[in-house]
Parts: sequence; C-alpha cells; structure tokens
Amino acid sequence: MTDTTASRSAVPTIELNDGTTIPQLGFGVFKVDPAQTEKIVSSALEAGYRHIDTAAIYGNEEGVGRAIAASGIPRDELFITTKLWNTEHGTESAFAAIDASLGKLGLDRVDLYLIHWPSPAQDRYIETWKALEQIQQQGKARSIGVSNFLLPQLTRLLAETDVVPAVDQIELHPALQSTELTTFARSKGVQIEAWGPLGQGKYDLFEVPEVTGPAQAHGKTPAQVVIRWHLQSGNIVFPKSNNPARIAENFAVTDFELTDAEMAGITGLERGHRVSAHPDEVN
Repeated sequence: MTDTTASRSAVPTIELNDGTTIPQLGFGVFKVDPAQTEKIVSSALEAGYRHIDTAAIYGNEEGVGRAIAASGIPRDELFITTKLWNTEHGTESAFAAIDASLGKLGLDRVDLYLIHWPSPAQDRYIETWKALEQIQQQGKARSIGVSNFLLPQLTRLLAETDVVPAVDQIELHPALQSTELTTFARSKGVQIEAWGPLGQGKYDLFEVPEVTGPAQAHGKTPAQVVIRWHLQSGNIVFPKSNNPARIAENFAVTDFELTDAEMAGITGLERGHRVSAHPDEVN
C-alpha cells in the first residue's frame, strides 16, 4: 500500500441524512484559474483527494471534468459537488443550470448539488429548493443541500419544504464558528461544510499561540493543525491551494490528533469575524 493510498483510506467519512457518505476532507477550487484547473485538480487527485468542490460561478467546471476524466479513477470513488448560481434561481432556471453543469463536468450526475446563496432579496430560494428536490428525484444529484443559509433561511426552508438539506456550506474558521447556526443545523440532521476554513489568509490565524503551539508539538504546519481542528469538530472541509506541495501537505492530517486542550484553545479564537460577504447582502 502506498502512502497516498494509506492516507486516502484514513480520511474520515460522514453519513448524510439521505444515506450517502461524503469524505470529510476534500479539495476546493474557489478562485482557481480555469486555465490551470485541470492541472491543479489532477495534483489533488494524485495526492489522494477524492472529494472535489466546485461551482458554476467559479468558471472551472470544465477543468474539473477534464481532470476527472484523465484520472482514470472509478466514478464511484469520487464525490463531486457543484452549485447553482444566484441568477439561476427558479424552477426552470435550476433545471437548465444542473444540465449545464453536468455537461461541463462531463458527468451524468453530481454527488452533491447546492443552492450557492439564498439571495434573500430575490426571495425565490423556496421555489428553487423544490426544483432541487426534483433534480434529486431525477438522479442528477445524489444529495442536495444549501450554502450560506443563515438561521432564518434554514428555519424557513425546513418549515416550508419536504426534504431536509444534506448540508449547509458556510464560511467557518476559528474566528467565525456560527455556533448557534451549526448547533441548530446538526440537530435537524444537516451536516456543516466549512468554506474559507483557514480564514483565507485575512487574519493572523497561523501566528497565534493556540495554533503555533500544537503545530510545534505535533511537528505539523499551522494549516494542518487548523484543518485537523475542523475534522475533529465534525466539519466537512475542503482547503484550496494552487501549490502541489501544499495540496499534499493539507491532505496529510490523518496521522495525528489534537488534544482536548488544543481543541479548546482553537475554539476559543471565536470572535465573530467574517472575512467574506455577509449572506444577507449577496443577491
């Protein structure tokens, strides 16, 4: 067994509320140059990642699809997520959007399809979710979920529709943990996916003693420590990098475990600090 195979087999999985299983550690392609996507995703697959997270708005679904096709990895070993963009809310638009994404990815289904943002000013996310329910019934998405839904939107969605989202993908890192939302979501069977899991480099996360101390103690990088914190917290996480060495490094987080005290130290970094757009303002 190669090291990569060993690492891949050690990636924890989470069972979603519809019975499907998702690798807890994946690879994100937000802001990955479309011209470089095939090469970068290929590096991720070679490093052992089997869970890839993309979106229609990223403009790089084709590159993801080419990397998948070139990899030779059996389709059932991969978990592929994409997302419906804000301009495609509504029943017919959602149907057209999933078909367009599948065409670009070169797939007959995705493993997870998300409403990218609730776009509250449009107030069409309930109608759009019902379209995703049909998309799932048609077999074009194994699982369906939401992204950037805050407590009011998630509460309303659960009250007015039939299918509980498999996940809510939200900005989540040590300085923004949204505990009320994550606790409520998990109580309803909605798993939490963390985007921007390392804070997008927008604050001094890798320099604080709560992170550097465990990094030194375990012989790991600060990034590896924070990714490990996410995994032990139960978050589904998909760090992004354009650097093959960093891609592999971010995957090498299954051979150590943070202590309760180290976990508590990082959890204590919460300060309600959002590094990206507020979901109520993205429409």
